[in-house]
Amino acid sequence: MGDYRLYCLDGQGHISLADWIEADTDQEAVQKAREARPDAHKCEVWEKERLVAKISSSGRLELIEPNAGDTSS
Repeated sequence: MGDYRLYCLDGQGHISLADWIEADTDQEAVQKAREARPDAHKCEVWEKERLVAKISSSGRLELIEPNAGDTSS
């Protein structure tokens, strides 16, 4: 089981909440994040230093590709 972090941001982009999420997959972590904070302005799901997803206040989901910023290959 993986350890994920949920960061929710306020209207100014500051962290207003940080929670741990235990999940087996990225998709499960994102689902748990959506259920935990349906009223948040904006949230991000992280696994260690890897940004997994961004969730907007409208519920729009942006999944981040695992190696989107990696140009070393």
